[in-house]
Amino acid sequence: MLSALDRRDRPPEEGAAAGLQGFAVDKTFLSSLKGILLETELALTFIIFICFTASISAYMAAALLEFLITLAFLFLYATQCYQRFDRLNWPCLDFLRCVSAIIIFLVVSFAAVTSRDGAAIAAFVFGIILVSVFAYDAFRIYRTEITPRATQGDQQ
Repeated sequence: MLSALDRRDRPPEEGAAAGLQGFAVDKTFLSSLKGILLETELALTFIIFICFTASISAYMAAALLEFLITLAFLFLYATQCYQRFDRLNWPCLDFLRCVSAIIIFLVVSFAAVTSRDGAAIAAFVFGIILVSVFAYDAFRIYRTEITPRATQGDQQ
């Protein structure tokens, strides 16, 4: 019979080792449409952050915050860590992230274009492109995730 100290010093069983692979990146997600959308949002948000840093530093906090939120969602989806928090409605959170980013970048982009600085105009152009990417992402989330759940809830 093994004591508790002997079991602690032994290597973990295969089942326990499989549970430790929580941070393995799912490469199929990164190449899926949702992964490409998140990567595009991340890249465009970083470009806008750089443009705001070069021209109007007052607006760079919004771009930085949205960059960090998008990076967190990309990390959670790519590593499948979001499945551990099963009480959260992830499609709804992702939809709200997209809608809030649309509002923030519309306001900030139109406010930045009034300065007539070259980097601010570039931030405006990339902001409008980013708003369209966020709008497409929100539309896809609504059509594929939120609408089917609402119809399933009505049937029960």
